[in-house]
Amino acid sequence: SPARWEETEHEVSRRIAIIVRQERITPEQASKLFTDLSALRSTHSIEVVSRDLYEHVEVAARRRIPRDPKDWPTVALAMVLDAGILTGDNDFLGCGCPTWTVDTLLQELAGL
Repeated sequence: SPARWEETEHEVSRRIAIIVRQERITPEQASKLFTDLSALRSTHSIEVVSRDLYEHVEVAARRRIPRDPKDWPTVALAMVLDAGILTGDNDFLGCGCPTWTVDTLLQELAGL
């Protein structure tokens, strides 16, 4: 959803800035990471979909994620697409949609 993409961009920017301050990467490497992040969306590797696609299930999605109502678009989109949610946020547990952590997803993909 648009809100999750904005949150992702914000978090990635924040974390990259920390890594630069820690001198684990150079400012030039950080710039490349930002460019790569933008490229993910522009090449359609990541597609941000319009709220029109999932807003019809908003009420049900909000019921499924009572601890963090701002996450309803993620649940709604997963419901509409019959998809899982990649997250480390325990608020999604029990929302009725499959949830994956990065570790479990990597293990699953390694087994293919």
